[in-house]
Amino acid sequence: MESKDEALRSQIAIRCAKVCILLYSLKAFPNRHFKTTSNGQDESDSKFLCALEIYLREKDLMMEEIRDLKMKLARERIKCKRIKLCGLMEVILQVMLLLSFSTVLLVLAFKSPSN
Repeated sequence: MESKDEALRSQIAIRCAKVCILLYSLKAFPNRHFKTTSNGQDESDSKFLCALEIYLREKDLMMEEIRDLKMKLARERIKCKRIKLCGLMEVILQVMLLLSFSTVLLVLAFKSPSN
């Protein structure tokens, strides 16, 4: 049971680390300013636009991956909550069964003979 908990914790830690890395890479995009001259302005503008398009595509992919990881993390949390709830319900049912069984035995033991 402990190995499952450790494996689950390590998977969650890996997912959180991936999200942190993706968020950091979004913030760490370098600001590139191209020096332009009158004759090279079109070339530098096209380079800048190309770099900007690449950045926007990468940003969209990273945001999509972040959303997917958040969804997986939410599913794992819901799954863990369900497992805990089922375990609690099982314990409660066992206690109720034990109490009802002992009550029946006590009633049978102390039942006065009618004869």
